[in-house]
Amino acid sequence: MKGTHYTPSPASLHYGWIILGAGVGVMFACLGLGRFALGMLLPAMGEGLDLDYGQMGLISTANFIGYMASVVFVGRISNKFGPRATISTGLGIVGVSMALIWGADSLATILPLYFLTGTGSGLANIPMMGLVAGWFVQRWRGRAAGFMLVGNGLGIIFTGFIVPFLIAEMAGQGWRLAWLILGGVVLSMAVLAAITLRNSPAQVDQQPMGADQAKTAGTVSSADRVRSPAPRRKELHKLIQLGLVYSLFGATYAVYATFIVTSLVNERGFSTQAAGQFWSIVGLISLISGPYAGYISDRLGRFPALAIIFAQFSVAHLLALKGLPEACLYLSILAFGLSLWGIPSVMAATVGDLVGPARASASFGFVTIFFGVGQVTGPALAGFLAESTGLFDTAFLICAALTTIAAVVSMRLSRKGFGLHNRS
Repeated sequence: MKGTHYTPSPASLHYGWIILGAGVGVMFACLGLGRFALGMLLPAMGEGLDLDYGQMGLISTANFIGYMASVVFVGRISNKFGPRATISTGLGIVGVSMALIWGADSLATILPLYFLTGTGSGLANIPMMGLVAGWFVQRWRGRAAGFMLVGNGLGIIFTGFIVPFLIAEMAGQGWRLAWLILGGVVLSMAVLAAITLRNSPAQVDQQPMGADQAKTAGTVSSADRVRSPAPRRKELHKLIQLGLVYSLFGATYAVYATFIVTSLVNERGFSTQAAGQFWSIVGLISLISGPYAGYISDRLGRFPALAIIFAQFSVAHLLALKGLPEACLYLSILAFGLSLWGIPSVMAATVGDLVGPARASASFGFVTIFFGVGQVTGPALAGFLAESTGLFDTAFLICAALTTIAAVVSMRLSRKGFGLHNRS
């Protein structure tokens, strides 16, 4: 709460580490469970409710529309009530809406509930990404955001094990119990966030993590100093460019995450348990994707890192095509897992570099509007394409083309210069 102060002893742990640990839990809940559990649940839900590929795609799209809707107002809510209250409230919405899906008996019931899940995910995720930017100086910001996104991978691993187990044990009703259990886990994370998060280092009488070392070395960057809250036209133009690149990530990763398990089960004949093991492997590999991306972006620059990661996404989609040997599928999930959290972590760091910590949450929310548009359109179009062709190959090929374009654009932005502050 505002006004709550904690005076640390000189030898105490910097509270930024507590924020980072809580952020891992937030990401585990709002995206790892709130969004990425769906891919594991869709085959059983589709069978139980007699859904076709197009309808499955609409479920994912409803989530992404909810997420995009929250993006429109999350900056104002976070500025008014603070990130702590916004994040914990968002997780509460995610948990309740997920738990209620257990009783759904039709697509019409699921869509509004999963819309609310998406809305809550946006209320939790976006302020959390902005909050971490204010707790770490610029030269650590990419790695901090990347490490926090480990929580998403932990969520994928968790669902990859628990969902197949419940489906196997509950004779057609396992997907319902899974929604109920996952909702309860998210609610527990909402309580944890409310207890542990703080809105700024000043609330615990500290400076951002690394500020003391940066001051000693005389390398505090202008991005870490207090910036004017007035928006700048040039910054807005650059945020729009970032948003357009981010939209290509939103459209393409969402297709893979939503339908890869369905394609394994329905096109390749995998059992739900075997597909779950594949999905858990994605989660396990993804644990290093955020820190890896943050590290290379801190060392090589934000845009070269984006180009590298988008190129890996292209490889992942191409190797998922049905006609290729099964070994290519393993390479596909390796490339996807290694890339999965890279784009959001680098994008959050880039926005923080551009506008400074004070406006990071609102600006990242603006950029995420473009990301949300991509998320909304990608799975819906992929689902209808698969329904008309009987395969997901066309969707994967289109995604590979889009991520290749994103890689080329990222390199062009790097070459022409983007006006980011020098890394400290």
